[in-house]
Amino acid sequence: MGSVIERIKRGNFWTFHGGIHPPEQKFLTTDKPIRAVSIPEQLILPLQQHIGIAGELQVKVGDKVLKGQALTHSMHPMAVPIHAPTSGTISAVKNAVIAHPSGLSELCLFITPDGEDKWRERHICIDFNQLTNNELIDKIASAGISGMGGAGFPTQVKVSIREKIKFLIINAAECEPYISADDLLMREHSPSILDGINILDRILSPAYILIGIEENKPEAIKVLQQATAHNEHIQVCVVPTKYPTGGEKQLIQILTGQEVPSGVLPSSLGIVMHNIATCFAIADAVINDIPLIKRVVTVSGQALKKPQNVWSLLGTPVGFLLEQCGYANKNKKHIIMGGPMMGYSLPTDQVPVVKTTNCVLAPSEQEISSPYSTGTGEIECIRCGQCSDVCPSQLLPQELQWSAKAKDQPQLEKLNLFDCIECGACAYVCPSQIPLVHYYRVAKSEIRTQKQLDIKAEHAKVRFEARKERLARDKIAREEKHKAAAEARKVRMNSGTPQAKTEKSAVAEALARVKAKKAQQTKIGDSVTADHTVTPIDVEQKSQVSAAIARAKAKKLAAQQNIPTEKSVSVDTTDDIAIEPVNDKKAKIAAAVAKAKARKLTEKSNDTALATNKNTLDDNTVISKQVEKSVDDKKAKIAAAVAKAKARKLAEKSNDTALAANKNTLDDNTVISKVVAKPVNDKKAKIAATVTEAKASKLAEQQTKLEST
Repeated sequence: MGSVIERIKRGNFWTFHGGIHPPEQKFLTTDKPIRAVSIPEQLILPLQQHIGIAGELQVKVGDKVLKGQALTHSMHPMAVPIHAPTSGTISAVKNAVIAHPSGLSELCLFITPDGEDKWRERHICIDFNQLTNNELIDKIASAGISGMGGAGFPTQVKVSIREKIKFLIINAAECEPYISADDLLMREHSPSILDGINILDRILSPAYILIGIEENKPEAIKVLQQATAHNEHIQVCVVPTKYPTGGEKQLIQILTGQEVPSGVLPSSLGIVMHNIATCFAIADAVINDIPLIKRVVTVSGQALKKPQNVWSLLGTPVGFLLEQCGYANKNKKHIIMGGPMMGYSLPTDQVPVVKTTNCVLAPSEQEISSPYSTGTGEIECIRCGQCSDVCPSQLLPQELQWSAKAKDQPQLEKLNLFDCIECGACAYVCPSQIPLVHYYRVAKSEIRTQKQLDIKAEHAKVRFEARKERLARDKIAREEKHKAAAEARKVRMNSGTPQAKTEKSAVAEALARVKAKKAQQTKIGDSVTADHTVTPIDVEQKSQVSAAIARAKAKKLAAQQNIPTEKSVSVDTTDDIAIEPVNDKKAKIAAAVAKAKARKLTEKSNDTALATNKNTLDDNTVISKQVEKSVDDKKAKIAAAVAKAKARKLAEKSNDTALAANKNTLDDNTVISKVVAKPVNDKKAKIAATVTEAKASKLAEQQTKLEST
């Protein structure tokens, strides 16, 4: 460490790889003091203006706010609050285009100033040495201060480092062309800057404080040397002018000779770096209780009539600042936020100034043109290797560009894409006019997005596994609970206590309910199995069985009477029966007997059908009612009475021919057949009854014929 300080005192510094010397163009603004501009008609404040996360919104549309009032709040260390730059009314909370290379929109607060510029209550600190380190850090955090050199890293995180700090480096290099905001700030406000450095010295307790400044700022160098002449703890280091000396890793290497490895923070090497503008904001916050609500912005470019440095309220639209400096280009082309090397074009002049805005550039058409311009835009890489020669991070820009175009994220990480500081030196020297930095920014954004998705997926996986474990625990707990309840019931049932009787009754009731439910679902009939459901087809089958039984009995009766089988009789089920004439008296008597037997057989058939229908009634109420209605029909009884009367009439008319007797018998049977065959719900049952009656008539005729012979 001693050799480093001795080398610095001799002015013998280290150097870094690459770098370029673009035209500085700082003369446009360095000869004019910082000017305060008026308050615009509307302020646009993005909720996130730094690296980290946005704070929680504390106001709503229509609220009145005072100057310096906190608008967001969060206990997270990476959430930096924002404050009202002036008093006014919250007119809207909506998405608007922000200061970002992507040109995307984010949530912003819109404030309409009331013109009073009224402050909230402030508490001035006369001697910050009376405050503890924690109180100093709290003041810095509540003031919403983040790195003002370009990166925007939360200052409260940097000042909360617990490691032993060897070097506190104050970055005053301001190496980018056109920008002179820090130069003018050092000239005009060196006492406040020195107070901020002393506050950081109090919190971090470094061994040495090094202020790195380029040699192209002679007036600022003189002011700093005078302000620190009495303090040997602070060294003003005047380094050669070279772009990008202002890069964190590059300035550390120049002043200390240490190269910060890839993926390693400088704090792990005992080094912390802060910007000159950040030191001024720290002093304003701790001593004057003024949060970060304004900053110095260089408004430059040959398209302006009055380029200069201005005090700009945060949230001021860029177009308002350009008007204040005499912007003559009505087309509003080529508006750049930042310098010509690391800046980016704006899609609209309504993009607001934020905490990291140090320059607004409005170049003319001559300034914006490249010395390599061919009018055709980007062309193929010619592999000249100049980009690799000037890269201060010693990367391979051409390979990074190829991998970025191919979206090969693993290869990009292998090539240390995130070591790129986006200085633009590679694009500046590229003869093919390839916007290399643009490719790198897009690739970085894609990789960050993918990592966020991977983190969300991992969190979802953890939640899913936790849910599975919870469900398994709940299942085990339920099983144990049920098991314990069953054992308790068993104990009570076996103990002979009143509780045991109650448990037994409950069990009996449960069993009864189960049996009742089972019986309701599976009703069993007399002729149907437990798993069979009675249907109309079953009724039809029973009717057919009854008819078959009647036919079998008729055949048996004919066999007992020795009826010759060779004499066939043709029987029609509706009208026609063929009978040969018989003139014997015995034939008449036999016919009467046959009719009586036919009636008896019909009654038996009806009784059988009735029994069948009654059995079916137990299984299917609707079907049984329909069949029973057919059996109990009064017309069947009337038909039987008519048959008896005609039999008596047949006996009296003994002199009639057998043909007439048989015809009368046929008529009687036809009447009976027609009565019984009245329509019922089961049509096939009717037909079976009719067939049975016809066969009975045939049997009677055969018997009469036999007796006559």
